[in-house]
Amino acid sequence: MYHIRLQDEPVRPSAATPCMTVAAHYYPAWKRGAAGLHNGFDDLHGYPERTPLAGYYDEENPEYCDWEIKWALEHGINCFIYCWYRRKENEGKKVSPSALRCGHGLHEALFHARFQNLMKFAIMFENGNRWGNTDRHDLLENLMPFWLDEYFSRPNYLVLDGKPVLFVCGKAILDGVFDSPSEQRQYFDRCRSMAVRRGFAGLSIAACVWDYGVAKETYLDCTERGYDFHFGYNAGYSPARDLPPDEEIISAQCDLLARRLAVDPLRHTATASCFRDAGPRCTPAWDRLGFSFGKETRYHLSADGFRRVIRRMREMTEALPEGAWGRRIFMIDNWNEWDEGHYVSPSHEFGFRYLEAIREELTLRDNLPDYRMPQDLGLSNFNRSWGEPDLGGVCRERFRLE
Repeated sequence: MYHIRLQDEPVRPSAATPCMTVAAHYYPAWKRGAAGLHNGFDDLHGYPERTPLAGYYDEENPEYCDWEIKWALEHGINCFIYCWYRRKENEGKKVSPSALRCGHGLHEALFHARFQNLMKFAIMFENGNRWGNTDRHDLLENLMPFWLDEYFSRPNYLVLDGKPVLFVCGKAILDGVFDSPSEQRQYFDRCRSMAVRRGFAGLSIAACVWDYGVAKETYLDCTERGYDFHFGYNAGYSPARDLPPDEEIISAQCDLLARRLAVDPLRHTATASCFRDAGPRCTPAWDRLGFSFGKETRYHLSADGFRRVIRRMREMTEALPEGAWGRRIFMIDNWNEWDEGHYVSPSHEFGFRYLEAIREELTLRDNLPDYRMPQDLGLSNFNRSWGEPDLGGVCRERFRLE
């Protein structure tokens, strides 16, 4: 009421100790005008329950990033995997931060946050045809030098066994860049040599597997093309009917992971998904862009159901052979896909419940999270662009498990 500032900076995180690298996919599209394909928080006015618990925010604000780091670390997430896009017109050219789509999440927010070095980060190269892809020359002459200088050399980049980890979104799209799997492996090895010359032990490259099935050929192709391991942006689950019950969702996600691990136990990692409901994207504008969100079936796991999925997936990965990637990295879908409808970041609908599930199952629970919000301390001036959400409006009728 009186706008009294009780502190001058965000509360320092009291981090939980995670059992492995727990990485949440991060979609940095919440700076006004940055996304291009959609209107950010302006698309959520009809979905007030999705409002972030701290309110709408300018994602380029490093102080807000500090709060995200705090919330993540206190619940066991110790790495953000940022979707990384270059603009189409930058393809084949020298890369700079200004040539990126949604580059603000890293270059304006994280890299200026007080707590940045407490949080690991990695990039996932969004190599789709809508954005700038690459070719043989460009990969070595433009992308790798930029990644080495701007990301891999930072003290908080995700490095395992002395090797930075590069995630690639969409293995199939890179297939068209090279004439054969062996040629792709050759160029990936040249990237690894570049990393070695910069003092690293090499470079680990991971492929995102998009198909919802389990194809042994897909995983073999990943290996032949030089990928070290593979992962999913989500659990790979699409229900046969709309809004199935918890037990069906839990069984389906875990059964799919079990089948994938049976095909490739050394190189596949687990991704647990909380829910998916792309209502704000079910519009004619998205249809014209070639997306079919309106045809997707929705699912909503309760927070307890999400906890049970994580527990079962962790048990499966702990049983893998020594050296398996699944014993080292556990992925969370997703930190902040507010409009696509899958997020664990604190919201008005769910509070911290999904983060609490992660903390319960993937950490030693050796900390005491501080649940005071920025508003409680007079530090919530993060929104200069979006206007205020109408939280007093009538929420649309929707399925609720809690």
